Amino acid sequence: MNALTDTARRYSRYLARHLDNGNLKPEIFLPMLEKVLTTEDFQTFADWEQLKTDENEAELARQLRLLRRYVVAQIIVRDINRISDLDEVTRTITLFADFAVNTALDFAYAYYQGLYGTPLGRYTRSPQYLSVVAMGKAGGYELNVSSDIDLIFVYPESGETDGHRERENQEFFTKVGQKLITLLNDITADGQVFRVDMRLRPDGDSGALVLSETALEQYLIQQGREWERYAWCKGRVVTPYPNDIKALVRPFVFRKYLDYNAYEAMRRLHRQIRSEVSKKGMADNVKLGAGGIREVEFIAQIFQMIRGGQMRALQLKGTRETLRQLAELDILPQDTVDTLLAAYQFLRDVEHRLQYWDDQQTQTLPTAPEQQQLLAESMGFADYAAFSDGLNAHRRAVNALFNEILSEPEENSETQHEWQWIWQPVPDEDARAGRLKASGFDADVIGERLNQIRNGHKYRHLSAHAQPRFDAVIPRLAQAAAAQPQPTETLLRLLDFLENISRRSAYLAFLNEHPQTVRQLAEIMGQSSWVAGYLNRYPILLDELISAQLLETHFDWPKLAAELNTALAAADGDTEAQMDALRHFQHIQVFRLAVQDLQGLWTVEALSDELSLLADTVIAAALPCVWADMPKKHRDTPLFAVTSYGKLGGKELGYASDLDLVYLYDDPHPDAADSYTRLARRLTSWLTAATGAGQLYDVDLRLRPNGDSGFLAHSVAAFEKYQREQAWVWEHQSLTRARFICGLPEIQTAFDQIRRDILTTPRDTTELAQEIIAMREKMFPTHPADDGNVKYARGGVVDVEFTVQYLILAYSGQYPQLLDNYGNIALLNIAADCGLIGKDLAEQCRTAYRFYRQQQHNTRLRDAQRVEVTDELLGYYASVRALWLQVFGEEVRFGA
Repeated sequence: MNALTDTARRYSRYLARHLDNGNLKPEIFLPMLEKVLTTEDFQTFADWEQLKTDENEAELARQLRLLRRYVVAQIIVRDINRISDLDEVTRTITLFADFAVNTALDFAYAYYQGLYGTPLGRYTRSPQYLSVVAMGKAGGYELNVSSDIDLIFVYPESGETDGHRERENQEFFTKVGQKLITLLNDITADGQVFRVDMRLRPDGDSGALVLSETALEQYLIQQGREWERYAWCKGRVVTPYPNDIKALVRPFVFRKYLDYNAYEAMRRLHRQIRSEVSKKGMADNVKLGAGGIREVEFIAQIFQMIRGGQMRALQLKGTRETLRQLAELDILPQDTVDTLLAAYQFLRDVEHRLQYWDDQQTQTLPTAPEQQQLLAESMGFADYAAFSDGLNAHRRAVNALFNEILSEPEENSETQHEWQWIWQPVPDEDARAGRLKASGFDADVIGERLNQIRNGHKYRHLSAHAQPRFDAVIPRLAQAAAAQPQPTETLLRLLDFLENISRRSAYLAFLNEHPQTVRQLAEIMGQSSWVAGYLNRYPILLDELISAQLLETHFDWPKLAAELNTALAAADGDTEAQMDALRHFQHIQVFRLAVQDLQGLWTVEALSDELSLLADTVIAAALPCVWADMPKKHRDTPLFAVTSYGKLGGKELGYASDLDLVYLYDDPHPDAADSYTRLARRLTSWLTAATGAGQLYDVDLRLRPNGDSGFLAHSVAAFEKYQREQAWVWEHQSLTRARFICGLPEIQTAFDQIRRDILTTPRDTTELAQEIIAMREKMFPTHPADDGNVKYARGGVVDVEFTVQYLILAYSGQYPQLLDNYGNIALLNIAADCGLIGKDLAEQCRTAYRFYRQQQHNTRLRDAQRVEVTDELLGYYASVRALWLQVFGEEVRFGA
């Protein structure tokens, strides 16, 4: 017919047969070879609407089979000649399958509608339509030319038809489904459109052919099995009618928590397949054999099953798109994904060429030498030996990765046996106490806690599945705790954590799957009760212990922000899911920073910068979502901004710091005040509310104009007027640490100018100094000057901050570099460079302030109690008091 067909026919007896028999008309076929086929091409192949109107079932079936012949031949020619790629091959045949299903469904529905009338919902009384769900490769746009199609039929609501010959909707749609199957599946003189497999439906061959959405939901909740979760992961509704299938299937497939039970379930499924392969001698099967297509699919799906509930970006249908997303999310290394993608491409190409040969659904390599040589040539190899080497290299690579990812957890039997004495059903108390004491534990405390757990309600009610996992973890926890500086405290925290997570078998599975993480867990919990409490609140963070990024101190905030926005977009307007996504993102970053901090990888200033950037990122991501979620908006994009004061404003945020926020808008619309007040209230709620995923931040809005009695959001003009005419000196002090976070750029420009104008306003420095001294004195009754409290001690944190704020308010008109919001340590240096304070004293106070912040930080993170009053600390206090005296010319009066 032409050079392309002449090349392709050598590798496909199926194609050669149809070319030789004149079954492919050149005027139809040759134009098809020049383009990628679309649904429109299928639509114009025949007058499908007329065939439906005429109820010409035989001709409709014939035309579908003829169209399939042309589509498959087109795919073969373009693929063999390397015109198309894998995506085009699988998408073209999948689009044709979608078209064939919808065409057959339209015909079947119209046929029975003519007999029985329109099916109506019992409660809604609205017309009902059948939804067809494509499973497996058809669901993932990954069909082969010779694949069967796995389908499930679902209708929305029970009820009856409205015709004279009334039928229950169940009966009506059963007939429709049966006719659809006949139209596609029956073998006629023109062949077959697709083999239709309905065995993935609830209860398989013994179940009803069609079922209502309610029946499907009940089945999944009550009887859905683990393998059905994997099947439904690729489930895709291919029909255009309204349905709630996605919403009711999602919680069954994608669990809200990290589902490490999926490992064992996937292993069981794979063991069954391997057993079948072995029995049937299928080692040469490129799909099911070791290192085959199925193993690549399993690798992609295991991470979807474990993490898909938390990461909606993983709720994908296709294998390749899932693998790429795993690399994008840093769940799998890029080189691992590249290896898997290359192997998958090669294996699928081989699979297609095996099926092109005679349109058979086969994945088994040929044994005939002639066919082996042709297969090798079609894959670009000189001979079959070279092809086999290439194929085997890919299969070895896949199998090695598969075994690494889905390997059985290390048994660690020797050390487990060594510590098994600590957790016996009926322990020898004296012997156990002796061994505990010898291992550095407080034997009485630990023994009592272990007995309390064994006799407690939670342990006794663990499932038969969960209790052995719980039992297996305790000896490892004890062994890991014994290696820590405070073994008793560490083990108590670990046991509290274990008891807390015990109702989630998946977390117990994680600790058994990754026993090396128990040592990390003990080290972290032994160092910090705060981190231990954080993990107790958010045990989902266990997963981060195996993350390659856990100790990676480079936080690419633009990339992280993009990932967060992707996760929010994947929530598809679901408010709760978006709020959960924000919390999960923030908790992961805080946990990473805390673990790195415990390892000594951060200075306090650098850590505060990262925590501040994290808060900025979360607020910036939340704002557009909150606006989109608001009803009754007067514009698409808000003319609104968020500014921050205090620790976030000064980029000195700690792990548990409040966010001091002020909301501004610049919008002349008459509804602006009401809209932005609602926006401010909702945004605050998004940031502070407790959801199933926990909390984000505490937000303090009292620094807004007029404090608690003021509006939640202020216009830029009102904010400026307040700052110029009504603000107190302490409010101008607060403004020294204020900065723009996110929102309308024009408001940033206006805010920065207002801040600059207010802070550079000429002031009577003597009067300003007296006001600040008086303000400091007012703090003593509620916050006494205590040398053990570095914040309020004379010469402590507050004195440094008040001094710097005075210098900015008094001198930034002369020295605009003081306006830069670099934090107090940097500003002390700038003030010294400007000649406002002595350089040596400034350096001493910088060192002191850095020390104070480290002490405050240690109190939160490292279980430090009251700061020990040492000569070093008193020396720092003396330096700051000297600075105060140099700047203000007098001391404050205690208790004034």
